[in-house]
Amino acid sequence: MTTLSPHADAGRARRLKASTTSTHDSLDSRIMGARIFASRERYAGFLRVQYRFLRDVDALYARADLAALLPDMPARRRLGLVTRDLADLGMAPPAEALPAADAGMAVPGALGWLYVAEGSTLGAAVLYKLAGKLGLDRDFGARHLAAHPEGVAQHWRDFAAALDAVPLAPEQEGEVVSSARAAFVAVRGYVEQELA
Repeated sequence: MTTLSPHADAGRARRLKASTTSTHDSLDSRIMGARIFASRERYAGFLRVQYRFLRDVDALYARADLAALLPDMPARRRLGLVTRDLADLGMAPPAEALPAADAGMAVPGALGWLYVAEGSTLGAAVLYKLAGKLGLDRDFGARHLAAHPEGVAQHWRDFAAALDAVPLAPEQEGEVVSSARAAFVAVRGYVEQELA
């Protein structure tokens, strides 16, 4: 007999949230515990974390197969914005490295990484307000945190609805979850390197 999880009838985005909550909450606590808004120097460490993760996922936003499934993929890219934020603070991007996400990974794995990247825009709305205390905004130093013109909630709902609608076989659902967890682990590693 197959036992379904209590979230089996929820959409994929809700199931991913339920499956990654503890990892996500731990990461959020670690980032905020690093006092990233105590100074521009601390914030620059956070920008390096963001750059490294957005570099990991950037190639996924250029894939035609994913663009056919998810809305406005090219417009959702934020690597260029965080690069400009670093430049505003007189910082060069971190040294090039192989992205943690394989640009050619199968669609289920890509969906997990993109879930984490797109979900980060929800928290970015709060971080954007905190960045304002450092004199940073959508024109200087906090471009990548600024809300989408249609609003952060609608931007997320559009993505989540499309994510939920992607047809996957039951065995592929586990790959989406494991890839989302891998993305959170990658970000945690960057936090430990950049904000220690």
